[in-house]
Amino acid sequence: MTHDQTPAGGVGRPTRRPPAPDGLLVVDKPAEWTSHDVVARVRRLARTRKVGHAGTLDPMATGVLVLGIGRATRLLTYVVGADKEYRATIRLGVSTTTDDAEGEVLVRTDAGSVTTAAIEAGVAALTGEIAQVPSSVSAIKVDGKRSYARVRAGEEVDLPARPVTISEFTIHEVRPAADEGLAVVDVDVSVVCSSGTYIRALARDLGAGLGVGGHLTALRRTRVGGYGLDVAATLESLEPDADGAILPLATAARATFAARELSQEEAVLLSYGKRLDVVPSPVGTAERPVAAFAPDGTLVALLADVDGRSRPVLVFAPA
Repeated sequence: MTHDQTPAGGVGRPTRRPPAPDGLLVVDKPAEWTSHDVVARVRRLARTRKVGHAGTLDPMATGVLVLGIGRATRLLTYVVGADKEYRATIRLGVSTTTDDAEGEVLVRTDAGSVTTAAIEAGVAALTGEIAQVPSSVSAIKVDGKRSYARVRAGEEVDLPARPVTISEFTIHEVRPAADEGLAVVDVDVSVVCSSGTYIRALARDLGAGLGVGGHLTALRRTRVGGYGLDVAATLESLEPDADGAILPLATAARATFAARELSQEEAVLLSYGKRLDVVPSPVGTAERPVAAFAPDGTLVALLADVDGRSRPVLVFAPA
């Protein structure tokens, strides 16, 4: 019986489509959408509740948001830890409660005397391995409660600094501007950084170092690990069928991890959770495992080398 035929004794109904295939979906998040909003939309498009995302983007931010569908949600732990790249605009001369344009203005300071050379020196001081104090309105938990929730409840939150790596902090343009009659400076930058870096905090600290305050007025994430805007789909383009934009599980794993090619015997052993002999390369760790593929290209497991053996940290049963 085809999908439009009527079953005996019943009213004809279209056959319900199965869930979308397992894999990663890279979305170009629009402004004013929360990351949860995007997940909710993709759950409908993918016809499954099993959708998660790797790394939250603030509502004002746009750009790369990596989502896992089905069994690929298990890869998100490792995608979250990948390095990230951003384009941003920092306004010097205005500080806000949230370190971005969505917060209330705290102080306005005339920044007309700030020179490009001083900005370059400030950026250089924030490049490399630094200790960064996260924004108080971050999602970091303090005694079990999100920091931003405590701030909104009127509490004072003092978050400790933590190490982050700013691999690149590049100035593209310095533009004089005005804000409520005062001279300010808008700085267009790009940043490549480790996971856990707050670009809002970079804007805040750059302004503080220059003595005029600063906040973020625009933010676009252009890359998460191996996934850039070149593979990102808009939500509009995913209507009415998102399946074709989903990176299959094996393809997604190859873009995220180093690959180990298995023999058929090794693939069978791993499918039962057995350990394998270590190979010289690639080497897997618990934080950065290796993706192991069967001879037919199927993703079998993620491997970490422990005590002279390659141990599966995740085994992917056949779909």
